[in-house]
Amino acid sequence: MSELTGRLSVFKTYKLYVGGKFPRSESGRVYEVTDSKGTWLANAPLASRKDARDAVVAARKAFGGWSGATAYNRGQILYRIAEMLEGRRDQFTAEVAAAEGLSKAKATAQVDAAIDRWVWYAGWSDKVAQIAGGTNPVAGPYFNVSAPEPTGVVAVLAPQESSFLGLVSVIAPAIVTGNTVVVAAAENAPLPALSLAEVLATSDLPGGVVNILSGRTAELAAPLAAHQDVNALDLAGADDELAKDLETAAADNLKRVLRPAPVNWTADPGTGRLLAFLETKTVWHPMGV
Repeated sequence: MSELTGRLSVFKTYKLYVGGKFPRSESGRVYEVTDSKGTWLANAPLASRKDARDAVVAARKAFGGWSGATAYNRGQILYRIAEMLEGRRDQFTAEVAAAEGLSKAKATAQVDAAIDRWVWYAGWSDKVAQIAGGTNPVAGPYFNVSAPEPTGVVAVLAPQESSFLGLVSVIAPAIVTGNTVVVAAAENAPLPALSLAEVLATSDLPGGVVNILSGRTAELAAPLAAHQDVNALDLAGADDELAKDLETAAADNLKRVLRPAPVNWTADPGTGRLLAFLETKTVWHPMGV
């Protein structure tokens, strides 16, 4: 309570983000999130296997509409999200500083880089086909055209060491190409991800395109890796032992798997993650006379 105003502080309640809505964990569980010095910050929902399955259902439901939208429209929507992130820059700076033990200046640099990266990926929406597709020479009177298409539902384990810049760097490239995602936020620093959900919910992004869960990474990853309706895994936030187990589980339905590797999230990301979850469709068509 403030001695000057006599009012109680209103603590923020963090929730999951599934299908465009903000449910609590179905089990009602929460866990304490602390800053880099061990000071309590908030109670985050401890998502369960049931929450993970619900998120996959939401992602699959949203996939048809999102993958069928024009690339230009997806770029517009991502750019709108970047605008909203810019408007909440101070909030994200405070959350990143607390989560990662950074000074305000360094946290600001991380947030600015994350917003810039979101804009950068938005710009790729209607250009990626030019580097991942093309007209192929064939021995016959045919047009042979290859074009990239999204893989489907991608389960993403967010980086553990980069709570916001790393998070943006794995979500944006997956969705800009038409995939939908289920994200397991960084286990010890989930608050920036849960706040990102509030931005997504008030943007033009259709519900279910991005679903965000907080909790124990290994507990959430296992059902996602084994889920028959998940098409791909990004294991950025898994250690080597967990990654091996998840890759084994993913083989059951031939999921595409992007294994964890050391990444400097501040460096130029290139197009690797942009192309990681794309398939190639090739169409043959006879030439007219």
